Amino acid sequence: MKPNIKTLQIIHLALCAGVIVAFTILSNINSISDIFNISEVSKNDYFYFAIPLIAYVTSNFIYKLLLKKADKNATEDFNFNIFQTASIARWAILEGSAFVILFLKPEYILFGILILIYLILLRPTENRFKNDINFL
Repeated sequence: MKPNIKTLQIIHLALCAGVIVAFTILSNINSISDIFNISEVSKNDYFYFAIPLIAYVTSNFIYKLLLKKADKNATEDFNFNIFQTASIARWAILEGSAFVILFLKPEYILFGILILIYLILLRPTENRFKNDINFL
């Protein structure tokens, strides 16, 4: 089990690092106050405020939907493959939403950073695997 978790942790680290590098290179943040500087908000911008919430709900829904395929009586490797697929799908939704904010509305980078923090907190561990599989 340890090599499988390590592989998944490396995938997670690569996804997080890619988003961090993209945010660092592509954002025009000169100071910490630029992150919290939200200019005038129009009605069209409310969608960008909802992106983190939509990403959170969608990623958790897909994650739980994919984890329902796990079987408590199946082998640990079978269940780990399901956990790995569900985790990668969850991370992809979060990563995609962070990039949407970065490319379409970079002035709302704070929301992208919040998504990134949540993505980092989803680091796979053996305990998370066992808890999520046994929760079903």
